[in-house]
This record gives sequence, C-alpha cells and structure tokens, in this order.
Amino acid sequence: MIINEYDAAALHEAFGIDMGSMDLGPIEERGVGGGWGRVAPGGRSDAHQHDEIETFVIVAGHGDLIVNSERRQVNPGSVIQFEPFETHHLENTGAQDLLFATFYWRNPDRAARAAVAPGRRSFDRRPVFVFSSPTTPNGDLHLGHLSGPYLGADVFVRYQRMIGAQAWHIAGSDDFQSYVEATARREGRTPAETAAHYSAEILATHKLMDISVDQYTVSNADPGYTQGVQDFFAGVAKSPAVDRRSCPALFDGATGRYLYEPDVSGGCPTCGSPTGGNMCEECGEPNICADLVAPRAADSDAEPRVGELTRYSLALHEVMPDIAVAHRLGRVPARVLELADRLARRESLDLAITHPGQWGTRPADAPDDDQVIWVWIDMAYRFLYGIEAIGRRTGEDWSAQEPRADWKIVHFLGFDNSFYHAILTPALYKLAYPGWAPDIDYHLNEFYELDFDKFSTSRRHAVWGKDVLNPQTVDAVRFHLARTRPESRRTNYSAADYDATLNETLIGVWQTWLDDLGTRVVNEYGGVVPDAGIWQPEHTAFFARLGMRLAEVSGALGQDGFSLRQAAEALDGIVRDTVAFRDSERAAAGIAARKDQARTAIALELAAAKLLAVAAAPVMPRFAGRLAAALDVPEPERWPEQVRLVAAGTKIDLAGQVYFGEPAVSQRSQMPAGSALLPWLGDRVRESLVLAPDAPVVDSTLVALGMESMQSIALQYQLLEKLGVDVPVEVLLGERTVAELAEFLDGELSPEARAELVTEVTA
Repeated sequence: MIINEYDAAALHEAFGIDMGSMDLGPIEERGVGGGWGRVAPGGRSDAHQHDEIETFVIVAGHGDLIVNSERRQVNPGSVIQFEPFETHHLENTGAQDLLFATFYWRNPDRAARAAVAPGRRSFDRRPVFVFSSPTTPNGDLHLGHLSGPYLGADVFVRYQRMIGAQAWHIAGSDDFQSYVEATARREGRTPAETAAHYSAEILATHKLMDISVDQYTVSNADPGYTQGVQDFFAGVAKSPAVDRRSCPALFDGATGRYLYEPDVSGGCPTCGSPTGGNMCEECGEPNICADLVAPRAADSDAEPRVGELTRYSLALHEVMPDIAVAHRLGRVPARVLELADRLARRESLDLAITHPGQWGTRPADAPDDDQVIWVWIDMAYRFLYGIEAIGRRTGEDWSAQEPRADWKIVHFLGFDNSFYHAILTPALYKLAYPGWAPDIDYHLNEFYELDFDKFSTSRRHAVWGKDVLNPQTVDAVRFHLARTRPESRRTNYSAADYDATLNETLIGVWQTWLDDLGTRVVNEYGGVVPDAGIWQPEHTAFFARLGMRLAEVSGALGQDGFSLRQAAEALDGIVRDTVAFRDSERAAAGIAARKDQARTAIALELAAAKLLAVAAAPVMPRFAGRLAAALDVPEPERWPEQVRLVAAGTKIDLAGQVYFGEPAVSQRSQMPAGSALLPWLGDRVRESLVLAPDAPVVDSTLVALGMESMQSIALQYQLLEKLGVDVPVEVLLGERTVAELAEFLDGELSPEARAELVTEVTA
C-alpha cells in the first residue's frame, strides 16, 4: 500500500500553476505517475499536450476544463481522462483554490492511433476557418504568390472537407495597404481604382488556378466593414498597452512628407539586411522606420530626417507573455517561436498603429482627421469579419465582435509576414477581446525564387499566373508548385524544371502508365475490370505498400504535418511503386497457367489508379475527377480509410486519355505581365518554320532558327495583317531574339490591336 497526502508546502511552479509530485514508486515498475495541482482563484494552467493518457480528479474548488477548445465545468468529484495529445488546461472560476490530483501513464498503441486520427484536435467537431494572406491589390499574382499561402490553403480545405470537417477558405483584398497608394501614384490612378482593378485580376487568377475561396472580403467595398474596423480599433485602444504618444518618426528631408513602408528603405536595425520600412523580410523583425540604418526615401534624393509625431502606439512588449500563452494552443512553427522569443527579449517594442494618410480607415473618435488605422490592425479584424460573413450565409450566429472559443483558425502565410499574422494579430485579439483564447495554427512558406533570384513585379522577373494557367495546364502547375513549394527553405522555379515535371513525370510516367494499363485491360479483358484471382505473396506486399502510401498522403495533408511537398512526392510514389510492380509482373503475365495470378495483378494496378484518383483530389482536382470518371468510380469526395479494388465488371476507359497540357506552356513564362504577344508570335514562328508545337524559340533569333528571306516575308505579311505593324525584313532577320521582337512589336501595337489579340488568345 502507498499513501500520499496533499502538501501545499511541497508545491512548485509548473505548467503555469502550482504542482507537486506523488511518491507512487518508480513509474517504470508501477507504470503510473501522479501529482497534485493547485490553480489559484482567477488563475489558469498553461495549455499543453503530451503522449501520456492522463486522469484528473477534482478534489476541491470549481472551474472550467478546456479540452481542444471545448469548455466543461468541473466540481469536486469530477473525474476526467484525456487521450494522448489532447490540448487541455484548467481555469479557476471560483473564489477558493481549485485542487486536483492527476495520474498519467503511457500506452504506445493508443498514442499511435491518436497521432494519426483524422479528427485529431477536434477538427471534425468544430468550424475550421482557413485564412490565406490577404492579397495586396497592387499587381496580379505570379507563381511565387500562388506557390505559398493560396495553393496551401486551397489544398488544406479540400482535404479537410474530404475527411468530414466543416472548413472554409477565407481570403480578401488588402485594399488599404500603403503599397496600393504607391502603385496608384505610379500608374496615375486613384488608390480605389487601383485596388478595384487588381482585386478583380487576382480573383480571376484564383479561378484559373482552381483555388476556391468561400469568402473574399474587399475592405474598401464590403458593407459594414469600416464600422467594424473602427469598433475593433476602439477595443484595442482601450487597453493600457495603447495610448497616444509622441514618438520618433521619419520624414522626407526636402518635403517633410511622412515616410513608412514602401516610401523608405535602408538597413535593418536588427540584422543589417536591406529592408523596407516597418518589416525586414530576412530576420522577420519589425522596425519603426526612424531606426533604419542609412534610410533612403523612395521618391526623393533628399536625406530623410528623424522627427517626432503623435500617433496611437502599442507597447507590444507588455503583451508578449500573452502571445506566448496563445502559441501553446495551436500549431506554431519553430521559426515563429524563435522570432517571438527574440522579440520577447527586447526591453521595449513600441509600434505606431495609426499613420498620417488619406487612404484607409480613420479611428471613429480620433482627435484629428489626418491619420488612418494601420492596415495590419485592419487585417486582424478582416479575418473575423470573414467568419461573420460565412455565418450569415450558413445561418450561424457568428459575430466578429464576439469571437468564440470553438473556432479553429488556420493561417497560411509567408515567413516575411510572420510578425503580423502570428505575433501582432494574437496580441490585438488579446487587447480587443481579453476573455477570448484564439486557437490558431500557422503554416509558413519561405520565398519561392525564379531562376535563383527573387520574384519581382517591378523588374518583370516573374511568371504570371495568367500566362501559364488554363484548363489543360492547371493540374500540372499545381502539382509542380506543390512538389517544389518552399516550405522550410527557399526553393526555385525554372521553366526547364516545370517542363521536366510535365514531360518526364506527369506525361512520361503517370499518363503513360495509365494509358498502358487501359490498353492491357482492353486487350486482355475487353475493357472490363477483372475480379482478383489468386494472390501471390508479392501481390499482398504491393497491396500493403499501397496502404502505406495512403497513410503517407494522409499524413502529409493532415492538419499536424501538412506538407504539399511530401504529398506530391507520395502521389508520385503511388505511381512509381505501381510501375515497378507492373514491370516485375510483366514476364509472367502471358503464362496461361497463371491467368488467375495475372488478373490479380491487373486488379491491383487498377486499385492503385483508384487510390491515385482520390488521393490526388485535393492537389489536382481536375485530374482526379477525370481519372475517377475513366475508372467509372464516384467523384472523389470522401477520403478513403483503406485501399479498395475497383469493382469487378466495371467498364473502364483509361486507354488514350490525355490528362496534362502541352509543355509549350513554359514558353509563356517569360512574357511581360498581361501581354499575349509573345506566345502568339512564338506560334507564328513555329508555323512558318514547320517546327514542333513545343519547340523552344523564345531565346533564339529567327536566323538561328533557320528562317530565310521568303519565310520572313510571309511572317512580315502576317504581322501586318494581324497587328497592323509593318516590320522590315532586315529587322526580322536581325539580331533580336523572338522575345525581343515581341517586346518591340508590343510597343508598336495600337490599343485596339492589343485588346483584340488578348481576346483571341485567352478565348
């Protein structure tokens, strides 16, 4: 017998409360550990998870137990058992100490099952709101944008719905960004016109990419939005951590114009890297512009000067402990935790949360009218507004002003926005809604580079979504971006790599295998799925291998270990495993005495094709739907728990199917944004020289491609007839490459001819 009594003097701080151990003997012998816990009135334990099974016995006091954001009242005599990895914490809602005894032990089998359960962390029992970073409407989307938050959020939502969760993709147009103002000045439009134009372009690119958005909030247009932002800001401003104060600011040395964000650049005061105002993309830390090293104004040669300005300011250092508490509830990558730790070690971190300007939302009760609410406060509210908008359409009473504990929020963002999304936003929520503990997961991506250089709109160093996306290419683009996604490190896009993925993997392996399989089913079984016959050990091993691939894709798309790169490799692994299995079985396929074994092998290949159709659905929805139709199986809507054979007797239509676009799409990647001339000219050159449709021509001169005088005259006539541009033969046969000729012609086109050409090419 072992007797242990509660001893308040033996308690010590752990998990944010007072804890003490029970002497139950070595846990290795008894298998059970134990302890005492005390939560003071008004206190709470830290939210945490572990692999042990744990049981609480409430001895005294009253409070609430929160498990995966579900709140339950507990009283003396309450006994609660947690499964492995369930996030839990206690809150004391009474006037006396909340005392409890805890007992815990390990069960490897239950832990293993809990770790892979599809509904882990109650994703299947509460609404899941998935936010992709709001897009700044100062330009269209290129592949660098698409590879990160937008494809990630889309795939995540598609998978969650397939496993039964209620998930919504919420996005929006970040209209009040200062970058919109800068673009408007450069393009000679108003900020509102600029935002509306590019917001429409962005939505069109989402559609081309098959990215489904359930709520797209336009901050400059949605009814009630401005009032909501003002109310949210008022809640934040009531906090003791916020006040109006005079603090350093940066001004143009000649005009006195206020400088921040795109208006100024310099050296990061933390890491020294080149940075813009307010945020360093390299180290992730904020700056206040006035602390930049050797600052330079964007539109002035005058040396900026530091002055003083009265603005609303947030003492973020006072809220950092609350941010640490918020980070214990959800999935927070190490990069974010390290950034938060760096910032928490600062003695002070004061951020201006209003700025002089005319573009944006003004505080409702501001003492002057020349400042607007910082757009990142606007963004934090926009997420909650999106939830409320979803609720209005679905009949739920969700309110942006009364956020709920059962909301599961998932953010997809680039690391360069980590501070705003993962540190500033939860801080603002704590200030505006002190009683709300938001449960937020963060999924980061690093920069996606183009030919080992950062994507750049201003330098036209970009592959624009509209230039490569169409119904024939979208699945290949989505797969390649998933396969090369910059999740934990920067990765690179090149046209050659995309062509290799398309030709060598998707067409050369996937499509070739499916066509070959369909042809064999037609030749050997009349196009009808045979029933499996005798199973050899290698058949059983392959069937088990498919089950492991299913688990691999499930893990890669799940909420805990989400990785598009791993998912793409696992999908490719299904095909390559099956091709290897086919090749190993081929030698004995024609032996009459082994026909029962041969039909088992065919049935297993078809099972692999069926698995591919459903497993690829979140990443490549069009391909998955077409493959399912060719196999005459249901549209992929539910995630499978196990691999299943295609029903015997099913009539299939795999042979001759073309699932993926032509490799010539990569030629369009080098054209300027919005121009349809380069692919059109490339096609005319190939026709004139009788070249293959995918022949590379962009970087070559016409002479190098073999064009002679008569052919150049024929091309000259086409240019005149179609474009209204008379190009001398000596220009055509000069030193300009096809890309340079396209740029030359683009400058000669009339607006009417350009519009007609764009309409023709995109029709």
